[in-house]
Order: sequence, then C-alpha cells, then structure tokens
Amino acid sequence: MRLKGRHVILSLVCIVLGFMISFSYQFTKKETPDGRLTDRQWSKENEIRTLLIEQKERNRELQEELSSQQEIVREIEEELAMKEKEQIYFNLVEDVEKYRMFIGEIKVKGPGVSVTLEDASYVPSGEDVNNYLVHESHLFKVINELFISGAQAVSVNGKRLTHNSYLYCNGPVVTVDGNQYPAPFIISAIGNPDVLIPALNINGGVNEQLVQDNIVVTIEKAEITMDPLLQTSND
Repeated sequence: MRLKGRHVILSLVCIVLGFMISFSYQFTKKETPDGRLTDRQWSKENEIRTLLIEQKERNRELQEELSSQQEIVREIEEELAMKEKEQIYFNLVEDVEKYRMFIGEIKVKGPGVSVTLEDASYVPSGEDVNNYLVHESHLFKVINELFISGAQAVSVNGKRLTHNSYLYCNGPVVTVDGNQYPAPFIISAIGNPDVLIPALNINGGVNEQLVQDNIVVTIEKAEITMDPLLQTSND
C-alpha cells in the first residue's frame, strides 16, 4: 500500500509538471507576436532617435551659420562706426578751417565778387551833400548780405574783416578797424559769384537800396586773394 501511495504521488507530480511545461510552451507561443510588435517599436524609436540626431546636427550648423552672419554684421557695424567717426573728424577739421578763415588766421584765395561803392558824381544845388556820400551803413548792408549768402572772407579796401571788426563814418572817410579810407570803397568777397551776385541784385535788395541812396554801385566777378591778418596781443 505504501508503494502504491508513492506511485500515486509521483504520478500527480508528473501530471502537474507536465501541465506546467505545456502551459509554459503555450504561453511562449502566444507571446511571440507581441515580441514582434516590440521589435517594430524599437525600430520606430531608433528611427526617431536618428531623426533627432540629424535635426540636432542641422540646428548646430544653423547656429554656426547664424554666429558667422552675426560676426559679419558686427564687422560692418564697426566699419560704419569708424567711417562715421572719420566723417565727424573731417567735419571738425572743416569747421576749424572755416573758423580760422573767418578770424583771418589763414590765407584764402579763390573766385568771388568785387563790389565798388562811390559817392554820387553830382549833387543837386541846395541838397545836403551827406545824402550823396557813402556811409558805414551802406558798407554794412553789402558786407552782411555777402556773409549771409555764403562768403568765406570779406575785405574793405584790402583790409580783411574778422569777427570783431568795426566800421564807423567820420566825415568823408570810413574807419575800418582803425584805418581810415576815403571813397571809393572796394568790398571784396571770396565765395561762389553765381550765388553772391544774384543775392546783391535781387529785386528790392541791397543794390536797389544803395542806388536809391544815390550811391554808385559796381558789381563784378573777380579772383581774390586775402593774406592772413597779423595777430596782436589784444586779439
């Protein structure tokens, strides 16, 4: 009986073991298709990973290109800034030269105009002779109009004017910076004659006003040279 009981137990163990082996085999067969899906997923993930790597590489290339273009822009900006500085320096030099020219420190030469003012050749009987003479006010009208119209330098009877020049009438003569000059008065100006002459001859302008004051006016183009002024300790 004991032997038979052992046989029964052994048989049961074999049956259970066979069942487990059979179940394991069937389970493995069923899982095989799922394994294939996992392979496809892995392949898809690998493909996506490859695309990401390629995109990162492309982004890196674009970033390098952007940096290169930014460097070019920076160089252009620096070049423009340098040119702007050079232009500023050039303008400053021009301004300094104009100022030196205006105060009479440098010699100037060029085309311009010559304006001659003369007393009236005839004074009617009984008239005040002063109404037929050239006065400082007449000179001022011409000088101011010339400077307003772009004259670079102006002189009266060869006396070059500066920013602190003065004129006043003293009988038949006009004093310019301490020097007395009789008529005729020759006002010379360096500048564009095609601008200066029309400015003087404009309707109702300086020329007409002088003629109405009985002044003889002669305006003509001229090549003019003005030497620098001798500076004194009081300047």
